[in-house]
Amino acid sequence: MLFSVTNTTLRRLAKPTLMQQSRRAMSTTHSFDLTGSFETHNFDTAPSNTAEMTKEELVSMFELMYTMRRMEITCDNEYKARAIRGFCHLYDGQEAVATGIQYALSKDDSWITSYRCHCVALARGGSVSRVIGELFGVADGYSHAKGGSMHMYNKEHNFFGGAGIVGAQVPVGAGLAFANKYKARPGEPMNVALAAYGDGAANQGQIWEAANMCNLWGLPMIFCIENNHYGMGTSIDRHSSISDYYKMGNAIPGLRIDGMNVLAVKEGMKFAKEYCGSGNGPMYVEMMTYRYHGHSMSDPGTTYRNREEIEFTRTTRDPLEFVKTCLQDAGFMTSEDIKETEKRIRKKVQKEVLKAKESPRPSVEKGLVSDIYAASLTPYDGAYPPYIRMPDMAKSVYFN
Repeated sequence: MLFSVTNTTLRRLAKPTLMQQSRRAMSTTHSFDLTGSFETHNFDTAPSNTAEMTKEELVSMFELMYTMRRMEITCDNEYKARAIRGFCHLYDGQEAVATGIQYALSKDDSWITSYRCHCVALARGGSVSRVIGELFGVADGYSHAKGGSMHMYNKEHNFFGGAGIVGAQVPVGAGLAFANKYKARPGEPMNVALAAYGDGAANQGQIWEAANMCNLWGLPMIFCIENNHYGMGTSIDRHSSISDYYKMGNAIPGLRIDGMNVLAVKEGMKFAKEYCGSGNGPMYVEMMTYRYHGHSMSDPGTTYRNREEIEFTRTTRDPLEFVKTCLQDAGFMTSEDIKETEKRIRKKVQKEVLKAKESPRPSVEKGLVSDIYAASLTPYDGAYPPYIRMPDMAKSVYFN
């Protein structure tokens, strides 16, 4: 069961001797055991049970995850101080999912998610000041104060939002997968599209329709269910007759991943990217994760679950504590190094928040009427498109 606690992944290490510290300090790579992190459906193979990590990559993962955590805690505080208004859905507890996906996909892969999008926006080329600035409603915000908490995009990094309607991002993700297959040159791997949604959206009809079309057309689509066990405020046992979401695609293969283990997420998503990008069609991926806050800031999150459950998860399965253990186990960082890194990131987040607060409000002229009309009605402004796709791919015309 992926939601269980194991001594292997969550043990606390005894303080190493000076000789052990010296040996570990020389190490630049380390192999981590992922046994028990995956379950498969309709597969003859599975992701690797070993993750080979460099010091640079694992430290970078930790820094990104800790920045996410501090950013979301800051959002919580600023909302309570009434500096942030309206909708606000926080991601703390689920940091390993977004981080692991980011390190498995390439910049050219398409990614669309739900309205719980702050941390995905940060991972996909954003900054704390731009994310929080969007929540503050300032001109330098992620969407220049036009989107708010639920609508952040980054075209350059193929991040398509931030969708405010439950499940509506999944058919759009299918369209992104169609575009990626359409653009792929014959014989080359395709870029994949990933649509992330929660367990509360998993039974929607539009998702079933999108899955059917993706399977019929062999699209490189990853249906990513972030199962945090409470669709809004209802447990999965009460709102779904199927709780094994990775099997919901029926004929479509599925993969369940320990979503609190960033290394498992990375290896699992590498497996999914290779499978879908190789022309095998779509895949269902279920991330077993947990959110610490309620569904939104208006939800205390304790009426349908008790505080003991939340505290137990924080104590035994916290994704950040897991990474800290991995860093020390591999000899990549000491506990003192980790504390210094956390201190540095806290200061950086505070600085980014002040930067966002100093940003001006959008002007009426540029803020309200821009991005409505096209700057030019001429497609490509006179330049050729990269190619013209024909029904017979062999007859497609490439211009570069």
